[in-house]
Amino acid sequence: MSTTGATADPLAALGELPGVAESVESVRKAVDRVYGHRIMRRRSNEITAEAALRGARGSAALSGADWALEEVRRRTDFSGDDEARLMGAALRLTAEAGQLLSIWRQSPLRVLARLHLVAAAGDDARVGRPRQDGEPVDEPLVELELPDAAEVSGRLEGLAELIIAGSSAPALVTAAVVHGELLALRPFGSHNGLVARTAERIVLVGSGLDPKSVCPAEVGHAELGRAAYVAALEGYVSGTPEGMAAWIAHCGRAVELGARESTAVCEALQRGAA
Repeated sequence: MSTTGATADPLAALGELPGVAESVESVRKAVDRVYGHRIMRRRSNEITAEAALRGARGSAALSGADWALEEVRRRTDFSGDDEARLMGAALRLTAEAGQLLSIWRQSPLRVLARLHLVAAAGDDARVGRPRQDGEPVDEPLVELELPDAAEVSGRLEGLAELIIAGSSAPALVTAAVVHGELLALRPFGSHNGLVARTAERIVLVGSGLDPKSVCPAEVGHAELGRAAYVAALEGYVSGTPEGMAAWIAHCGRAVELGARESTAVCEALQRGAA
């Protein structure tokens, strides 16, 4: 992760980049619209469950399993081909995320290891630990240069220190940095995209921005498309102020689209109840 200058709170420094404050405000308004909907007062659990399903579908779509929502809803067996297993991994991660909120601020690396273990669902010795030099990485969406194991270890430790220390930065900034850093590093041998997007969700929920987890950024990332996602990530990896701001704005737009999705679900439920 790169910042615009040396500071005790580099995440807060990113929050001061041009355009970031506007993204933060736009996200807050979108989230507030969902939480202010009359349906949320009576049926928030249903909205949360639907957001989880749609978020998992969106995350899997970005990783190569672009299924129709009704197909995800209908399926009970996700042990078949590669796409089915990928979808199953996304659904497991979404379910697991809520169980890890209390651990994240104290031990983010433990949470990341757990997320990979849940996603990979195997007994391979590489599951649940950062990769070592020479070990392959299966992440076809991201073709950027792969950092070596020493860099991965150092940057993961640095990211963990930032999270544990806390920051005055807006939740969107922290979530975007966690997401971008994990995609840039690809610390595990597989499922890095799914893990990165789940970690983003954990930050957004745990920060209090989206406490009921009804604004699935994964939906927005999928809607914006794989090309835009990769292009924005390249901005993050560049480390330039403009690139970092563009990545944060991209993540903000994804949250807004997730909020819009859940607002539409609220409207549909309200029509059904009328």
